[in-house]
Amino acid sequence: MKILVADKMEPWGLDQLKGLADEVAFEPDLKDDALKKRLAEFDPDVMTVRSTKVPKEMLAAAKKLRLIIRAGSGFDTIDIKAAAERDIRVCNCPGMNAIAVAELAMGLILALDRKIPDNVADLRAGKWKKKFYAKAGKGLKGQTLGIIGAGRIGAELAKRALAFDMKVLYYHIGRQLELVDHPNTARAELDDLLLQSDIVSIHVPGGGATHHLIDERRLALMKDGAVLINTSRAGVIDEAVLIKALKEGKLSGAGLDVYADEPAAESPTIDSPVTKVPNIYGTHHIGASTEQAQMAVAEEVVRIVARFKETGEALHCVNLAQPIANPMLIVQMENKPGGLAHVFGVLGEAGIAAVEMDQVIHDDGKSACAHIRLDKQPDEALVEKIRAGHPTITGIDVISVA
Repeated sequence: MKILVADKMEPWGLDQLKGLADEVAFEPDLKDDALKKRLAEFDPDVMTVRSTKVPKEMLAAAKKLRLIIRAGSGFDTIDIKAAAERDIRVCNCPGMNAIAVAELAMGLILALDRKIPDNVADLRAGKWKKKFYAKAGKGLKGQTLGIIGAGRIGAELAKRALAFDMKVLYYHIGRQLELVDHPNTARAELDDLLLQSDIVSIHVPGGGATHHLIDERRLALMKDGAVLINTSRAGVIDEAVLIKALKEGKLSGAGLDVYADEPAAESPTIDSPVTKVPNIYGTHHIGASTEQAQMAVAEEVVRIVARFKETGEALHCVNLAQPIANPMLIVQMENKPGGLAHVFGVLGEAGIAAVEMDQVIHDDGKSACAHIRLDKQPDEALVEKIRAGHPTITGIDVISVA
């Protein structure tokens, strides 16, 4: 087995990989054409990457490649469809950096509340502004934190917020069992969460489904003076709209770790309009970059390679031999009798069964949203029959959920 490590990796992880492979090439600076050329020359069985992009045309250069490991949780930098067409499995390392990202998000929340970076900058410039900064912080106790995406990272952030006596609202597709029974947490639909939260933190994957999830309409829903945190993917927020909201005073601040048109890690400069907005506190895309997180990722990479070598199984595969995805019907309705009975009646007539179902009541009890996981994909005609067949139903959507 030959392994190409085309990005950074902990020395311990490299040593372990050398014990599993016949040959390991550690070349963390490979990018673009240089990586494509090296794939053709070295022709590895396995490649590991972190931030390195792996598009379709690059995959064609590797004849023996059978496994790509993304040393992190996201995988939107890899063309997983093109990899599947070439029978290349793409695996990620979910949850290994969850605590690190949650810690950074909490740090940004604290920094914005107490204006810590500005305190430090003024002190280093020899300025003493005690009276100004003494009035700057609201304090976090009793504030409402809205978490968009309560997966591993969102759940870890919720734990930290609860330790600060904050209230937590979370938007999540499906039940979040870690949070569902906690007295200071409540599940909410996205628009409701934005309306009620003092601070909003985003923890969703990138890609088409979440592109500009926070757009002009949703930013307008947020409280005046609210704070927005994004340590997930840059495309989730419409950056131009965010800057406008900050400059006009709609939001009091934002904490970002990701940026549109973000430069490469080795670039010495960044050319972005966010750097010119004083109430944006930014970090250098370091959410997962703690020693603890990187060691956990290295351990998981080694485990994936070892299992693949021993059994051919690809742990956490995201493009081949995945867990079966079920369609999920999301039904918005008035909180009145009859709506759900109509939905299940139509599904029953079509021979479609509900695998799992839960419901969120919002808008002060006036509205409800049901999430119904189905055993079969409903066609458009059936969805329209549900939508138009009862006066309490106000909206319907179908998404695919693993």
